[in-house]
Amino acid sequence: MKPAAKRLDPRRETVLQAWRAVTQSPMFSGLSDDPTHSGLPTLRLDWVEDPDLIRARGYARVRADGLVVANKQAPLALDEWRWVFAHCALHLGFGHLEPGSPLPDAHLALARCVAVARFQNELRLGHSPMLLPELPKAPEEPLAERWRVSGIPADLAGCSAGGSAGDVDPAPVPPDRCVRPATAPTPMSWPDRLAIGLGAAAASAVADAGRLREPAERSVDARWERARQWFVSSYPLLGGLAAGFTLVSSYDIIRRLSIGIAAVDPALAEIYVNPFAQLTAEERRFVIAHEMLHAALRHADRVGPRDPYLWNVATDYVINGWLVEMRVGDLPEGVLFDPLFQGAGAEEVYDLIARDLRRLRRLGTLRGRGLGDVLSDAAVPHRGTDLDDFYRRALATGLAFHESHERGSLPAGLVEEIRALDQPPLPWDAQLARWFEEHVRVPERRRTYARASRRQSATPRIPRPGWHWPEEEVARSTFGVVLDTSGSMDRTLLGKALGAIASYATARDVPAARVVFCDAAAYDAGYLPVADIAGRVRVKGRGGTQLQPGVRLLERAEDFPPDAPILVITDGECDPVRVRRTHAFLMPASAQLPFPTRAPVFRLQ
Repeated sequence: MKPAAKRLDPRRETVLQAWRAVTQSPMFSGLSDDPTHSGLPTLRLDWVEDPDLIRARGYARVRADGLVVANKQAPLALDEWRWVFAHCALHLGFGHLEPGSPLPDAHLALARCVAVARFQNELRLGHSPMLLPELPKAPEEPLAERWRVSGIPADLAGCSAGGSAGDVDPAPVPPDRCVRPATAPTPMSWPDRLAIGLGAAAASAVADAGRLREPAERSVDARWERARQWFVSSYPLLGGLAAGFTLVSSYDIIRRLSIGIAAVDPALAEIYVNPFAQLTAEERRFVIAHEMLHAALRHADRVGPRDPYLWNVATDYVINGWLVEMRVGDLPEGVLFDPLFQGAGAEEVYDLIARDLRRLRRLGTLRGRGLGDVLSDAAVPHRGTDLDDFYRRALATGLAFHESHERGSLPAGLVEEIRALDQPPLPWDAQLARWFEEHVRVPERRRTYARASRRQSATPRIPRPGWHWPEEEVARSTFGVVLDTSGSMDRTLLGKALGAIASYATARDVPAARVVFCDAAAYDAGYLPVADIAGRVRVKGRGGTQLQPGVRLLERAEDFPPDAPILVITDGECDPVRVRRTHAFLMPASAQLPFPTRAPVFRLQ
């Protein structure tokens, strides 16, 4: 028979895991290792049923030689043991057990524990097993002097990891731990070794900040993961999205990205959540839904020429209004929400809040004040399929499932955006072609019996009218082009624009277009064959683009039809222009006109 497998003690495994987490961290590397290899004492663990700790209801105490005695009867969680072990190690690093120092009284011993606990709170080194109040900011000695007069506050007695007996063992160091090799000139003290560890921790943080985020190293908080799983199992509208997202709650990444509550990276399909954010389960669901909608509705790509942070704030108002209306989770405290914006789109909200910059300074997203919670890492591929296709299918499928199973009504604005996402807008060249079809007339042929047609095979003996082009002279269609030829114009985009104009004008049977080149002055090139416009363009680069003289030249020209439209091609770096007839603008995607206009604006991609 095989011998029975030895059962593992889960409490022992928890203690050892916490001990490894503390001793293997860069901060305590100088205490757990011998940096000079000169026989220095190091941190050691002894997990025993210590009678003194049991009577004092303590968890651990530390000796001057680095031995940490842990109470075997203490039922602590992993993060609580981390706090206890870090507390003991910091007593050594703060010099509280240096050789030759007098034994502290109860007041100074507790003041030292307060200083250590305060340091742990700043660096979030574990979670205290005791309920600690707000710790005083005074140094150790003045704090002890104050308490000698006024007495020790009752609510601060729990700062000691050793209970009522204290967590610093005054026992003398065994002689075998005091032996030093003859070659060791001056043994390093515990504070010096902690300084080495703090330097290593700082160097490690700087190195991590310079690296790319790697998905394999990311951890997941169980509470946030339950919030994500709720959408997969219980909310079909966003269930497909939730299944495709990964949660990241690694504190190193959260600290590096300065995330207060949450943020999302649509390209990586990852939601970054702060595990230390004090939220309820319902509030975590609200946050997860908020970030998923940011990514699915492509808010990062729809910013255009707007201010990115202000656009992020506007979309926050819209999304939060939808989630409150749908009753998805609970609205966390301090999150952007205004009932006045109910039913408004993101573009409308952006225009409203852009008028009050003082209000903007007080606004903050789920990431924090002044920081957008929609991240972007275009260098990292998202997945095999196209981003737009993934988010569009997930939302469209969720909407169809939600409606077919009658899972409740949805905000009209959200449904409208999902349907619009399922039918993406036409590219710029198709929009330009439609503009030509609408405003540039084509000579029409007409039916006439003067040239009969018997091409219908079913009734070959019945004559029918044939197509006839009029022989008399008719007015041919044309249009005007006001072309910005300053040095700021991108030649590649200019070539694409002129190529599109030539192809659509040829398709509309336009023989020639009236072209005006504009720089510091207007240059009338007259009527040019549409295929030759690109060859006549010369980017002069004299600066100070003024398009108004060119527009005025076309509007006053006697040989230019009064109903012919005008197409203005510019990069936006021009003076304000006013056109009194049908017109449109063609410009780069990232450019913005320095004046408002109601005319169509086609953006080159």
